[in-house]
Amino acid sequence: MSRSSRSGSSRSGMVARSAITGRYVTPATAARHPRTTVTNATGGSRATGTAHRSAITGRYVTPATAARHPRTTVTENG
Repeated sequence: MSRSSRSGSSRSGMVARSAITGRYVTPATAARHPRTTVTNATGGSRATGTAHRSAITGRYVTPATAARHPRTTVTENG
């Protein structure tokens, strides 16, 4: 599997990650699976600690919510 698709998407300033597998995916895959894919802007600063974000709404959620919905929540380590 080529990693050029990941580097190509980061050039545009956006990366997409699957909430199910945690792997980075291509923009085409993100478009086909919007409920289980989180798109992030590259760069920028991030606070320290762990954050949980819903792949469906894009909002940050509590650890309890993340535990109830593991297939549609992405855990980010800062």
